[in-house]
Amino acid sequence: MGDRFFYVERAGRLIDREIGAIVRSSSIYESEPWGFEDDQNFLNKVVEVDSDLQPTELLTKIHKIESELGRIRTGAGYEARTIDIDILFYGNWIIIQNDLVIPHKHLPGRRFALTPLAELVPELYHPVLACKVQSILDRCKDKGEVKVVHATRLAAH
Repeated sequence: MGDRFFYVERAGRLIDREIGAIVRSSSIYESEPWGFEDDQNFLNKVVEVDSDLQPTELLTKIHKIESELGRIRTGAGYEARTIDIDILFYGNWIIIQNDLVIPHKHLPGRRFALTPLAELVPELYHPVLACKVQSILDRCKDKGEVKVVHATRLAAH
């Protein structure tokens, strides 16, 4: 919702300050809302972060950043929001808890997340699916359009 580019940029600055240094980032992609109807398309970006936080601490910081950027969690399912930050991977860890599943359990079915991830790290190995990210994207059944709206040169910051 709102100024989508502002929220993506501001989230990046808060991640860099609160969680750890952003090592590199994907381009920004635009896609239709996933899981519900809305008039405004979504922006998606993947960042690689160098952090000393443990996964549960990381999730707590993410929720703090989302709240700071105006996200309100209603528990009503998929809906428009100012920002949504997910942990897709945490190294090669596998975590299954009530409030945290890593690698992200819905990633294989979401082209809007796989596309920027594959741009950034196509050879990243998924420890549960036992294959590389690019292979997951190639087999993704989600046919939603995902297009680059702001290209990023992939270089370390």
